[in-house]
Amino acid sequence: MKKRLMVVDDSRVMEYHFRRLLADSDFEIAAYCENGEEAIASYEEVRPDVITMDIIMPGIDGLETAKIIMEAHPEARIVMVSSLADDSSMDEAEAVGAKTFLYKPIDREHLISALEQALGQK
Repeated sequence: MKKRLMVVDDSRVMEYHFRRLLADSDFEIAAYCENGEEAIASYEEVRPDVITMDIIMPGIDGLETAKIIMEAHPEARIVMVSSLADDSSMDEAEAVGAKTFLYKPIDREHLISALEQALGQK
């Protein structure tokens, strides 16, 4: 059975990119959310095995969204994703409970590795 992924990113292009990268893998995109508010509202229904969370989004940013989800669902596994990460945002991601961090642009090997790491498979 494939692992269910929730992609949270304000760029729909990332969803398509992830779908392409994850073709023929053990992962499937169960939900795509364009912003933090949608991710928070959808988590309970979707119950993904892992979430990829962009940091910079309109409205609630990815770090705050991750914090809110982790407070309500401590079992959640979140991989933070950004092209503009610095040490402080990486530290904050770790502090809110993110399992690992991915830098854009993302390739198949790094994406699958990060998802497996978040699930404790690596």
